[in-house]
Amino acid sequence: MRPKVTLILTLMVAGFIACMAFPNLTIAKEPVKIGVVLPLSGGFEIYGNLGVRGAKMAVAEINAAGGVLDGRMLELMVEDNKTDPKTAVEKAKKLILKDKVVAVMGPVSSAARDAMTPVAVKYKTPLLYGIDYEGGVCNRYVFLYSAIPDHDMDKLVPYMGEQYGKSFYIFGYDYVWPHKMTEAIKRNAEKIDGKVVAVEYTPFGVKDYAPTIQKIAKSGADVLMLIVPGADGFTFIKQFTEFGLKDKIKIVALASDENYLKALTPEQSDGIFTALPFLASLDNPEAKDFVARQKKMFGKDTVVTWATCSHYGLVKLLAAAIKKSGGVDKEKIIDAMGDQTITVGNGPETMRASDHHVILNMLIGEFKDGKLEVKKNLGTIEPSNQCEGKKM
Repeated sequence: MRPKVTLILTLMVAGFIACMAFPNLTIAKEPVKIGVVLPLSGGFEIYGNLGVRGAKMAVAEINAAGGVLDGRMLELMVEDNKTDPKTAVEKAKKLILKDKVVAVMGPVSSAARDAMTPVAVKYKTPLLYGIDYEGGVCNRYVFLYSAIPDHDMDKLVPYMGEQYGKSFYIFGYDYVWPHKMTEAIKRNAEKIDGKVVAVEYTPFGVKDYAPTIQKIAKSGADVLMLIVPGADGFTFIKQFTEFGLKDKIKIVALASDENYLKALTPEQSDGIFTALPFLASLDNPEAKDFVARQKKMFGKDTVVTWATCSHYGLVKLLAAAIKKSGGVDKEKIIDAMGDQTITVGNGPETMRASDHHVILNMLIGEFKDGKLEVKKNLGTIEPSNQCEGKKM
């Protein structure tokens, strides 16, 4: 008998003996892989890193409870898109084609999401998005755990107009999300007989905002709608504070969250407004428990934000859909994703099957005394159907 055949027979006998001797021995099952394409560098990493933390905690908790599909563990495959749409596309293709993920989570910017969407459609893979955006997406393969203008600008613009004045200056990045949010702000300003005195867009990476700040100071605006999230936004706010304008013009910083408390001093952050579905300072049991679990897993100094919650929630929704569908067939998982309700950090929220958007519990927040506190609880807001008049 040839040596190779002898070795195979020996291994087969050894395996049989092991099974007889240890009848309860189970072979590790193949994990269910979830791709993550988020910016861990390049400017939007404050959202990407905390989104990853939310996803990691959800995976850890699901696996500790037995995983999915009779014991299969979830496994995150994390890639850094470097805040770059082209890199986001490359990473998504790699995760789908090489790593064989069942879904891809991410990115942050609307430009990167729009670039990744054709990849999700081509390879029929769910794309799970967990960042506030401009609304309007209607796609079978895209699920959006996101606040859209129906949730935030439709409420926040009238609130600011009533409390602080109806003259608005808009300053944002020069890409799709700020442009679309500008349209929402203008629409809501008109509803309250307000006016937008100027709109200005900026590229990434500007270091000196003095010329823009001087124009804002001379504009007569009551409220500055700042659509420059991330590191550049921090630079702008610091310079705006140095010009002594914080007490004269109120700032609404879109997508601002608890990260701002780490990046800015109380003098720089105080008085800035935002609208989000979750604040870490919320005084309710689910918020306190969510924050405590994050700090236990990642350390007492970890920042907990809406991005943490949304990416945690997306993993929970995906796991529930996998269980409901009974396998890892992507089309069946997509069919099972909709009309699920989960509670993460601020009450029950439902992912609608009709348009893959979420009914959210919304809050107006204000930075005050080095904290981000609830200024007004807006309650549950059901957005308009984003697929109305469209084919998903």
